[in-house]
Amino acid sequence: MKKNIFDKLKGELPGLRENVLLKNYTTYNIGGPAKYFFIAKTSDDLITAMITAKKLKWPIFILGGGSNVLISDKGFNGLVIKIDISDIKLQGNRIIVGAGASLTKLRHLSANKGFSGLEWSAGVPGTIGGAIYGNAQAFGTKISDTVKSVEVIDIKTLKVKSFIKRQCQFSLKDSIFKKNKKLIIISATLEFKKSSTEQIPTALPSRIHDADAVVIGINNKIKEFLKYRKTHHPINFHSPGSTFVNPEKKITNKKLLVKFPELAIYNKIGIIPAGYLISNSSLSGKKIGNAQISEKHANFIVNLGGAKAKDVLALIKLAKTKTKKIFGIKLELEVQLIGF
Repeated sequence: MKKNIFDKLKGELPGLRENVLLKNYTTYNIGGPAKYFFIAKTSDDLITAMITAKKLKWPIFILGGGSNVLISDKGFNGLVIKIDISDIKLQGNRIIVGAGASLTKLRHLSANKGFSGLEWSAGVPGTIGGAIYGNAQAFGTKISDTVKSVEVIDIKTLKVKSFIKRQCQFSLKDSIFKKNKKLIIISATLEFKKSSTEQIPTALPSRIHDADAVVIGINNKIKEFLKYRKTHHPINFHSPGSTFVNPEKKITNKKLLVKFPELAIYNKIGIIPAGYLISNSSLSGKKIGNAQISEKHANFIVNLGGAKAKDVLALIKLAKTKTKKIFGIKLELEVQLIGF
């Protein structure tokens, strides 16, 4: 773009930048440059950026905390808008939070208020908007369990809309916002129930007040989940989190049930861990370039340092092909592919 035109656009959209390397904004530390890049700190910023992109017919990609995405080595030939709307307000047992607020920050705040419900997110990177978009979950608890309502901007009309929980169409790692890319999350209202000391299993000294006991109990639970992740997940490497959604499937093939007896247990649960399928397809530790299917947890494809998006994509395709061949199950990506 000619400099005088770009300078004019910067006047309309202060903070607009060119050729920003996206690897620096993702937990994968992978990704080429965004042709244009803008950080939206308010909903007005977001609307202004969308109007600009619409006027110039630029493709748009909305970026949150940078987890759950794999961005092409070529980058994104359009406008990347990073959501940094991070206001947090308390209203009784509810928290109204901007889509760009980090899960970590909100988890600490809710725990210190004695609100239970976000312990599962211990060690999970990313933002509230991203968590709601993909209905993030762990340890049997989902972000949707606490969602009261979600506020969005419709790209098509540029109007703000509110969705109550039922309208969000939450399901396994999914929501209406993931299905309909025209709806951009700007904030959410989360509703919590106050925990009671009866729910806290940790033995505490009698001098500790009930409210303090609740907070200590919640924080102890967070520490347990963090410890589990350190033991079972490859947290020392760059990754986007889980690569594939755990299939809600049952396997009836008798030969497979004999060869892999754990499948009978998963059949009863109704969900098969994707990591189990990949690991038992003899792919744990498989490397292409500097990308690797983790030996610690096969549903993580990690960046060993300097990995390229094409290497990760090759491992994704390999995992899908082999698990389909051995188990007859087509794995569904949880990670978004951008710019391919």
